[in-house]
Amino acid sequence: MNISVKPVAVEEILAWRDLYRQEMNCQIVHDNMHARPGWTQPYRVEMDGSATGYGSILIGGPWAGTRTAFEYYLTPAFRSRLFDGFETFLGASQATAIKAQTNDAVLTVLLHTWARNIVCENIVFEDKLTTAHQVEGAVLRQRGAPDHDWVIEMSGAVAANGGILYHYNRPYGDIYMEVVEGYRRRGMGSYVVQELKRICYEGGSIPCARCNPDNIASRRTLQRAGFVPCASILSGDL
Repeated sequence: MNISVKPVAVEEILAWRDLYRQEMNCQIVHDNMHARPGWTQPYRVEMDGSATGYGSILIGGPWAGTRTAFEYYLTPAFRSRLFDGFETFLGASQATAIKAQTNDAVLTVLLHTWARNIVCENIVFEDKLTTAHQVEGAVLRQRGAPDHDWVIEMSGAVAANGGILYHYNRPYGDIYMEVVEGYRRRGMGSYVVQELKRICYEGGSIPCARCNPDNIASRRTLQRAGFVPCASILSGDL
């Protein structure tokens, strides 16, 4: 089988990216990279003259100076040639690194096959439990743009803040928060995450979250608010 890989515009892979999203069926942390001009370079994969899928590398933003493979999709009928196609893609794209979200079983296998010096950059969480935390005297108030800036006040002072980011694949919303130092270890973090989850659901979206694997406090806060780990973001050198 003859395999060729050619650089293309983002618009030429959109139909395959829809199929990729359907298979993932979860929050895709790097979903919006293609929407940022100059941040990615997609490639069309062809086998025996038939277009069979795509691969993409990160080349801009925090990845400027690298060529980091981060998406690779083949239609199911051609996946018996998955390794051959990926090896051709790596050669054509001159990739220097690879990044995978472990919900993507295919790319995770490819990462472990080709990459070295693999590290976990983030833990991805999904919501599984409804909680009912309360903090006496806490007042939730919207301070800025819808969903992007909420605060918890105690006696008129800001004790915590957070929001929901929607630049991932819809309907997923990524929750973030920070507790002011003097109010930590009082259940404030879990309470604000819980309330942001509620706001996310009320807006018709699905709350998600992520954190650095070394941030034990954040991991515990997210779990107390009903989140459970569902994936890791792995990266490695090629």
